[in-house]
Amino acid sequence: MSEMLALEFMRNALLAALVVGLAAPMVGIFLVQRRLSLVGDGLGHVALAGVAIGVVTQSSPVWAALVAAILAGIAIELIRARGRTSGDVALALMFYGGIAAGVVIINRAEGAQTGNLTGFLFGAITTTSRADVITFAILSAVIVGVVLVLRQRLFAVAGDEEYARASGLPVLALNIVLAVLTAVTVVVAMRVIGLLLISALMIIPNAAAQQFASSFRSASWWAVLIGVLSSVGGVVTSYYADTASGGTIVLLAIALFAVAALGGAGWRALSRARHRHAERHPHEHGPGCGHEAVLHGDHVDYLHDGHRHAAHEGHYDEHAEEAHR
Repeated sequence: MSEMLALEFMRNALLAALVVGLAAPMVGIFLVQRRLSLVGDGLGHVALAGVAIGVVTQSSPVWAALVAAILAGIAIELIRARGRTSGDVALALMFYGGIAAGVVIINRAEGAQTGNLTGFLFGAITTTSRADVITFAILSAVIVGVVLVLRQRLFAVAGDEEYARASGLPVLALNIVLAVLTAVTVVVAMRVIGLLLISALMIIPNAAAQQFASSFRSASWWAVLIGVLSSVGGVVTSYYADTASGGTIVLLAIALFAVAALGGAGWRALSRARHRHAERHPHEHGPGCGHEAVLHGDHVDYLHDGHRHAAHEGHYDEHAEEAHR
């Protein structure tokens, strides 16, 4: 490990992976709620056109990609909200239009240095400079800050647009904010994981967290933890295994999803078994039943044989006493 940290390009790579792993799942959870898991891919293809413009004009591919992705994200929301085109069709238009524009621009550029495009497509985290890390850190800080401020509103819109609109929330404006956040995340992540794999780091950690999280809040924090473990762990693994960093990050995220799915399934099976056992509980708990009553949230649990029994719809849910300490 000390050998790896002694290399400046690996220190830059790890810092870039950290900020991407932190920011991407925070945006992705709202895309999962809206069933727009592939929107990152669509904006990634549009960002490719921006990268091509940056390469051809010998300007910054990162900022050109950022402008292209933001404009595409806004266009998708406006088309979906104002026109008769569904979100899927609008996304498909951007998806294919972006990659087609990128190919045309590159092919029409005589003598352009296009070798760097591979790094943007598949990730080239070891080529990340300190200036890139600073740029990514600033953009990630903006993403995290906006999400923390608007999280409740974004969640309300992602859950039920009609109810959010009836409640007076500016649905279109919030959808555009989410589209811009997604575009920024795509650009931040493209050096780390590549434009072709960008959605994975936004979606897979959230899919894993939902296997065992009990609420939206806990799912979002678990997703961030899984995203950081996947991105940083993937970079470390790719260094020692001499593999592509982008693909390694995604494979590690999928492995964590598999672990979460198996663990979540086992926990749910155990909970169902304990629930059935609670339903067969013969003793009726209540005031004066002889067992200690303990206030637990909005209800009362009764201590009985080292467990807490809580009345629930005609039966008793049984919880281990230590689980509520």
